[in-house]
Amino acid sequence: MTNSLNVTKRDGEREVLDLDKIHKVITWAAKGLKDVSVSQVEIKAHIQFYDGIKTEDIHETLIKSAADLISTDTPDYQYLAARLAVFHLRKKAYGQFEPPALLDHVKNMVAKGKYDKHILEDYSEQELHELDQYIDHWRDMNFSYAAVKQLEGKYLVQNRVSGEIYESAQFLYILVAACLFANYPKDTRLDYVKRFYDAASQFKLSLPTPIMSGVRTPTRQFSSCVLIEAGDSLDSINATASAIVKYVSQRAGIGVNAGRIRAQGSEIRGGEAYHTGCIPFYKYFQTAVKSCSQGGVRGGAATLFYPVWHLEVESLLVLKNNRGVEENRVRHLDYGVQFNKLMYTRMIKDQHITLFSPSDVPGLYDAFFADQDEFEALYVKYEQDESIRKKKIRAVELFSLFMQERASTGRIYLQNVDHCNTHSPFDPKVAPVRQSNLCLEIALPTKPLQHINDENGEIALCTLSAFNLGAIESLDDFEEMADLAVRALDSLLDYQDYPVPAAYHASIGRRTLGIGVINFAYYLAKNGKKYSDGSGNALIHRTFEAMQYYLLKASNNLAKEKGACPKFNETTYSQGVLPIDTYKKDLDKVCNEPLHYDWETLRKDIVEHGLRNSTLSALMPSETSSQISNATNGIEPPRGHISVKSSKDGVLKQVVPEYDRLKEQYELLWDIKSNDGYLELCAIMQKFIDQTISANTSYDPGKYEGGKVPMKLLLKDLLTTYKLGIKTLYYHNTRDGASDTSQLELKKEEAKPLAQEVVLEEDDDCAGGACKI
Repeated sequence: MTNSLNVTKRDGEREVLDLDKIHKVITWAAKGLKDVSVSQVEIKAHIQFYDGIKTEDIHETLIKSAADLISTDTPDYQYLAARLAVFHLRKKAYGQFEPPALLDHVKNMVAKGKYDKHILEDYSEQELHELDQYIDHWRDMNFSYAAVKQLEGKYLVQNRVSGEIYESAQFLYILVAACLFANYPKDTRLDYVKRFYDAASQFKLSLPTPIMSGVRTPTRQFSSCVLIEAGDSLDSINATASAIVKYVSQRAGIGVNAGRIRAQGSEIRGGEAYHTGCIPFYKYFQTAVKSCSQGGVRGGAATLFYPVWHLEVESLLVLKNNRGVEENRVRHLDYGVQFNKLMYTRMIKDQHITLFSPSDVPGLYDAFFADQDEFEALYVKYEQDESIRKKKIRAVELFSLFMQERASTGRIYLQNVDHCNTHSPFDPKVAPVRQSNLCLEIALPTKPLQHINDENGEIALCTLSAFNLGAIESLDDFEEMADLAVRALDSLLDYQDYPVPAAYHASIGRRTLGIGVINFAYYLAKNGKKYSDGSGNALIHRTFEAMQYYLLKASNNLAKEKGACPKFNETTYSQGVLPIDTYKKDLDKVCNEPLHYDWETLRKDIVEHGLRNSTLSALMPSETSSQISNATNGIEPPRGHISVKSSKDGVLKQVVPEYDRLKEQYELLWDIKSNDGYLELCAIMQKFIDQTISANTSYDPGKYEGGKVPMKLLLKDLLTTYKLGIKTLYYHNTRDGASDTSQLELKKEEAKPLAQEVVLEEDDDCAGGACKI
């Protein structure tokens, strides 16, 4: 290398490029790592140096040079690049590598308005000094490159206009912990802060975006999911749009239930006018969702829900389709279509589904969620009433249209509303679940707002986190982790602000949490289990039993200390009913693993003392937050041993955990021959999870004749999902070129009765075209 180049320092001075200094930094970053070459990074970087280059551009070049070398053959470059990135990040934040003292840092940040002043009000200088001594800043060196870039892009407190960064990760973790336990008694809270800090900074607990980016700042809204239900009136629709804007601006993902809105052509004011239908109001909601960019942390997004029997359903199902014109499309929302047993039965028997405007059939919409027998009785009654406007369509054709759109967009989702209410922690007679959220893992009661300050309406919020299954050595590890997670998230409900009264009353009344998992694929791999062959079924049954048991136990213990949530009486838990009582018993044919924990004693304790939280578990996608923990995301099989994700900082490459040791054990998504094994695992998890699961289906058109996925297969998977008790389906993944419509053509088998095509189990009663589901 030549040493003739000059560099421009941060203060504007120029000096000769010191290659020895660069060598020392890279050598420091490479310490303890396998199969990384300091000289290779130097050579690759030096090619891009030029005279007068800024020192910070040198740092960026070194980081990118190391990151470009990340591969399955040399996975440790992801840690070399990460350490160089941490070095650079700290230089930008502090002007030096060593972080300042915590107390000085907090005072400085409060003075700048970046941290919440309550930190200095609630904690003494002595306590902050003690926490400073506990922080282990070297844990920054355990991040992968993708994790550091995600931290830098989304989570660390910064000025998103100027790009200034003000903190590094260990300050984030210790201050999140300090904020969440600030109201605990002074003789115990530092112990909780330290334990929670260890759990989060050592990747045992994963925290979602709103908590990571928001807790410790003056912005106090940390719920990941907000569920808002629109009524069938202009006042309610306007209130819904206003609530959407408020929550999108504060980093929340939105679920909108618009199923009550009457169909086009319905009477208004006794026939004085006719209704414009759903689409104009869906456009209104879309505008509200896209009005804010969530502070630059993530873009506004929402999923909108409606029933499959809505009179406009044929127009609604194609709203995301790229064909058509703007007037009849609403492409920037995702959609959740709602089904129940009667709809599936009509499809299996090759019968018709009758479509109605909810405004024309009193009681039907509410019964759809609250009482399945009442729904069927009303539905048949209204079908026979000739005075009611309706339309009939073959059930198989309607289901096929749904699956066609789900396949072509990937983002038309499914909610089985009966499972969401019969296998639910809520009593559907008083608190029915009428929608899910953006990512299809939340199932909570909602009520329409009549105006933005309506205290009788109910906006459901859910606060999330996740256990890192890769860090679980014994299932009893869940006990400590569940206690920490439940206490922290429950505290957050009192700590955060509520911009809409309906959200405050619902949140404080129900105190809903959703704790899930990350690193599921790694957990299977390290235990020698597969998605596809049933080998992991018993392990997953034991794992999720332990998880839900200890979550309930933690909430029950908290209820003994602080009291049950005010609306505990609206849960099935208050009646002594647990998830192990209400799951679909068809699952026992898939997995007959016995229960291993003392559920009967827990049942008695719950009935006697209650639960602090109406819900405790939900399985979210955790796409970004899992990257922070260098984990596989959520419950999904990886698409490759190295994942490549785009961000505003460029392409981020991340290698699956313990690739060298476990590469043969990982089962990759497109190597899995069918969705059957994955759906069975989801159903086993759903047995215990009290909310729902972001479960995906995946198809490789290249495996089928003519490169077309048979409609029969898609519908069979839909029925399997229902039969096993799964509540929701999230993405429909198609291999290679999801936008290539030629790959997404479906075999035209819609006209065939499904009774002859779909046999879910050999011992089902399918004689005469009837199939027991």
